[in-house]
Amino acid sequence: MMQQYLSAKKAHPGELLFFRLGDFYEMFFDDAKIAAKELGLTLTSRSGDLDKNPMCGVPYHAADSYIARLVAKGFKVAIAEQIGDPKAKGLTPREVVKVVTPGTALLGEELKDAANVYIVLIHETAPGCYALAGADISTGECFYAAYTGDAAVQQIQDELYRRTAAGLLFTEPLSVADDVRAFAVQRLPHCAITVVAPDADDELIARHFPPEEIPADAGARTAIAALLRYLHATVMADLSQINCLSFLDASAGMQLDTYTLRNLEITRSLRDGGKKHTLFDVLDFTRTPMGTRLLKSWLEHPLLVPHRIDARLDAVAELVSASSLRGKLRDLLRSIYDFERLLTRIETQSANARDLVALRVSLAALPGVRAALSGAKSRLLMRAAEGIETFDDLRELLMAAIVDEPGLSVRDGGIIRMGYSDELDELHRFSHDSKSLLQEMEERERERTGIKTLKIGYNKVFGYYIEVRHSGSDRVPADYIRKQTLANAERFITEELKEFETKILGAQEKIVALEYSLFAELRDRVKERLVPIQNVARMIARVDVLQSMAEAAASYRYVRPVIRPASDGEIIIKDGRHPLVERLLERDLFVPNDTHLSHGGTETMLITGPNMAGKSTYMRQVALLTLMAQVGSFVPARSAQIAPVDRIFTRIGASDDLVSGQSTFMVEMNEVAQILREATRDSLVILDEIGRGTSTFDGMSIARAVVEHIDTRIHAKTLFATHYHELTEMAGERIRNYCIAVREKGRSVVFLRRIVAGAADKSYGIHVARLAGLPPKVMERAEEILNTLEQCAVTQRAAAAVGQPETDLPIAAEEPGMASLFAGGTLEELRGLDVMTMTPLEAMNTLYRLQEQARKEAGER
Repeated sequence: MMQQYLSAKKAHPGELLFFRLGDFYEMFFDDAKIAAKELGLTLTSRSGDLDKNPMCGVPYHAADSYIARLVAKGFKVAIAEQIGDPKAKGLTPREVVKVVTPGTALLGEELKDAANVYIVLIHETAPGCYALAGADISTGECFYAAYTGDAAVQQIQDELYRRTAAGLLFTEPLSVADDVRAFAVQRLPHCAITVVAPDADDELIARHFPPEEIPADAGARTAIAALLRYLHATVMADLSQINCLSFLDASAGMQLDTYTLRNLEITRSLRDGGKKHTLFDVLDFTRTPMGTRLLKSWLEHPLLVPHRIDARLDAVAELVSASSLRGKLRDLLRSIYDFERLLTRIETQSANARDLVALRVSLAALPGVRAALSGAKSRLLMRAAEGIETFDDLRELLMAAIVDEPGLSVRDGGIIRMGYSDELDELHRFSHDSKSLLQEMEERERERTGIKTLKIGYNKVFGYYIEVRHSGSDRVPADYIRKQTLANAERFITEELKEFETKILGAQEKIVALEYSLFAELRDRVKERLVPIQNVARMIARVDVLQSMAEAAASYRYVRPVIRPASDGEIIIKDGRHPLVERLLERDLFVPNDTHLSHGGTETMLITGPNMAGKSTYMRQVALLTLMAQVGSFVPARSAQIAPVDRIFTRIGASDDLVSGQSTFMVEMNEVAQILREATRDSLVILDEIGRGTSTFDGMSIARAVVEHIDTRIHAKTLFATHYHELTEMAGERIRNYCIAVREKGRSVVFLRRIVAGAADKSYGIHVARLAGLPPKVMERAEEILNTLEQCAVTQRAAAAVGQPETDLPIAAEEPGMASLFAGGTLEELRGLDVMTMTPLEAMNTLYRLQEQARKEAGER
């Protein structure tokens, strides 16, 4: 047996080997030490020497949870099973039947939520040229991409972050292996990294994908083949669920880099990397796991082509207006299980009878979904209605075959419904009748022997027996064969009882074997329909995402954005609201704001104002509303017109990169450098407090140079927040000053959260410090120092101004519109009132409501 173990371990040196011995998986030597430490197991040894021959084990029926814990920590686990008959004479053959890695796990524990589990391979096709191939074997998704040029490594890292890759494969040689490895350590801490050999097996690719999906580029094919080879070697199954290959076309959608995905908290929060308090969380009204995964994918890959965006918006608009249809779809979708993962479990032969029941229940909901969509008018919903096949014959087969509440194991019987198989029914009848036959035999033996206390029993060790107390031992017939002696009784067997035992136990074994055989046949019948069921699952996912965005729009008062031509370049938002922040406000009123960016007007909004006043919220809001529109979602605003942008870049917040030894300022400059390299005229750029990580003059110089470069060379639509008031003198044809409106009340201030035209005249830093609770003595001293510095600054400016025109002074003047603190919505409502037709009571009520709204906006309530 140990020779078997050592042979299997030699073939899998990089994995922890779970070696099946009866009812346990055992680990030996170094594997045992590692598993004992990571899983909290007790080390033992058959020789008594823990240092020389350590071992530990886990029960086979509970192994999934232990394996999942190891995989979650980045370990790989090879599973060696008994492949022969354990009851046969001699040593039972064993061999590794699969390898579980972080990127190939198909365990229930690993797939307990809807999130994808991706494994990604990187192959260098030529110096500076890379092919990326990835898959989620639990859903059957497979994709590839090609990268070249200076931005290739960053684009690879962005894709790895978007996918939250659980497994990462390199082919050698890979010149950027160290860079990608360092990124994985920092951003993907649980990602397992493996080096594999390139593979040019086109036949392997052709077995999985149709010819029209296979790339012509040889490097891309090598990456895909190497990935497939690794998956086959670890999962050790046909993997026929991987049958659709997609190309990640950067020109077809908005590109989001790692910084933007993090800063905007689109699918992962900055606090803990979870879903809570993200845009994904706000919009997620999905009812199926497939829909949840697809919604996340849509948010991370927004569209760029206007007619594709409008197709989604048409479907969402129809579902928003048809609340009864939306409600019906939500009820039907609730009963649909995770089609994609059910099919994968069936294909890899890891499914149980409960999975087939879940599939049956899911199939039962399809006719209702199709009927509900039959009257749809939008193109995407009509296509879904046409593409949803109902599989009535398969559903009826599963209904006739599988009991409603089967056991967890398919090896224990009790899963096939009566009436499905005549042979099985006959065996069940014999098994059921055996109780009465046994009772008849007991009565007959009592009469024959005259022993009234005689009884027939059964245990797993001795099988069936006749038990006679010692008081009746003198009447035991000669044909009774003694089996066991107890303290107060003797146990016997007879030839008749032995024949009965053989029949009844044989019947039970036959029942279990026949039920498993019938279950395997059903599983194969489902596998024959795997591809069309996968297609329906994808259609259901799309319907689920559309109804989810419609439900969010109806619940949160979102409006449909108008998608303008990309060449137009305008972003016009009236009374826009931050989709995340407004959900967190329980008592306070969220103050909406307008935005108007265009190439013919304001290209750069230079925003000044104090901290805590809402600059960052406003800038993120503009970015999120643009992204939501390009995803195909309605947006939180009174109205919105959006010309699609090719990229959203964000430079927000400050954090050290301690892993690579980079300071806050270096991280900031790296991000700014990337933006200046990659931003285009069609991009949206969000820059918050550039240059604050260094000295004032250095920081101001860098900030001004960045704004000038964007204004004169890139012409991207830009929101630039700064504390450097000197930059406000840059205002001109394409750069406009804006600030956060503030109301002062003595020594206190109220931030009105309103973006207005003009430059801020103060930073209000001392007021913010007072709000934060700095000691009064500190605040008094800070005000003294501030007054001194301001007087010095006035004196210096006056001296410098001698002989110079007053207009040369770098002091920002108040711009028209600064005094207007009313929301655009309030002004529009005032303009739209028909005072002459209003009754006195209506006029008073309207005036009272507008007054209350104005007070809230002014910070008085």
